[in-house]
Amino acid sequence: MTSDDPGTAVRRGRFSGGPAREFMSSLDADERIFAADLAVDRAHVVMLAEQGIVDDAIAGEILAALDDVEAAGHGALPDGEDVHEAIETAVIDRVGPDGGRMHTARSRNDEVATCIRYRLRGDVLDAVAATLTLREALLSVAGEHTGAVMPGYTHLQPAQPTTVAHYLLSYEGAIARDTERLLGAYERTNRSPLGAAAFAGTPFDIDRDRTAELLGFDGVVRNSMDASAGRDFLAETTAALATHATTLSGIAEDLIVYANKGFLELSDDYSSTSSIMPQKKNPDPVELVRATAGTATGELTGLLTTLKGLPRAYNLDLQEATPHAWTAVDSVSDATEVVAGAVATAEWDETTLADAAGDGFSTATGIADLLAMSGLPFRTAHEIVATAATSIADGDDPETAAAKVDDAAREVSGESLFEHVTRADVERALDPTASVASRDSVGGPAPEAVSDELATLDGRLDADQAGLADRREALAAAADDLDAEVEKYV
Repeated sequence: MTSDDPGTAVRRGRFSGGPAREFMSSLDADERIFAADLAVDRAHVVMLAEQGIVDDAIAGEILAALDDVEAAGHGALPDGEDVHEAIETAVIDRVGPDGGRMHTARSRNDEVATCIRYRLRGDVLDAVAATLTLREALLSVAGEHTGAVMPGYTHLQPAQPTTVAHYLLSYEGAIARDTERLLGAYERTNRSPLGAAAFAGTPFDIDRDRTAELLGFDGVVRNSMDASAGRDFLAETTAALATHATTLSGIAEDLIVYANKGFLELSDDYSSTSSIMPQKKNPDPVELVRATAGTATGELTGLLTTLKGLPRAYNLDLQEATPHAWTAVDSVSDATEVVAGAVATAEWDETTLADAAGDGFSTATGIADLLAMSGLPFRTAHEIVATAATSIADGDDPETAAAKVDDAAREVSGESLFEHVTRADVERALDPTASVASRDSVGGPAPEAVSDELATLDGRLDADQAGLADRREALAAAADDLDAEVEKYV
């Protein structure tokens, strides 16, 4: 490019060439915020016209040119460092020098911050929607298996019997908190930085609240330096996604382990086979979900490392920060949808689960609780049951197991177990189904307790779905209002 070449809207001839230009360009990656930039441009131009900063006729020409740019698409943009410069150049090519008035009273610093927030908020709502779909699947399947007894584990060792419903609701609670975190991130993302300019505001009589309204933001980031430079909303969103991905990874691991044990069978839609071993049914999609936690955590680490130690206000390092959030939100949202599908379509083998529910003397705690409730100190009861555990085998029926516990009681305390409890109560406590039914405290696995919890959780899900719909409707209404305002000038 020669010194006579007009160059781009920003760089012109002096800074438009050189080997670093391509290295600095984010134009290809900016395709993701192409539509966002057009919306931001339109809102800004409408506000400039309303404030008398730009003539209505010129505003109309600029807005018409933006329509042409949109119709041509991102791929037709001229060269530029970024999508913002390229769009402005394209407008000037169509309108002439007056096209440059679209950039009055703003900088690319506040412009890009606004575009990122504008696009990211929609992506966050999509991620929220995916969590709601997963929670709906968890609640639905739990409702079908409130009485399905299964082994519960700690340290991957048989611990206490529980139910499929209780197990699934444990993840619904965690995913519900992930929903809350993402909605919180949305609230802090949905604030407009537009009008902050480079970082020190502008002398023009702009109306920042008006552009925020036109773009569907809930308000403005007031301090102009914070507005242009702040990227904590990216960090918060990516952290919420990484936390959610960690929850998903736990579900994925459980599904893989339970499929291996024969407790459930994953649908063919969420499985694949071996290229050489035709008998294999591998949980490949779910394994990729498990790996997504590493992806999301890596993106969070990369983002925070990029942001760490940056001086105020704007630095081009921030250009490298945003893609971390895009990768995280895409990968985690996709993984959430896969888990929702896998949960909804898996077939639980209730017979195999029931057979395994008492393995490893998993009802031992129930016996200890029974003795403690009869008046024995819990530690004494614990010692009796621990002694009995060395002789009780998985195949022992309740009568045989009760006799072995009685032998242990005589050894530890010098008196029969049945001095404190009845044989019938002991045998009932040794039965996994009865053991589960006895654990009816709030949030416990007893079918009645789970049924009560399901009703509460269904209501919470409904509320979150309504909240998501309200937010989406507000954004859609703002987009319609912006279109109506643009039509006044075009």
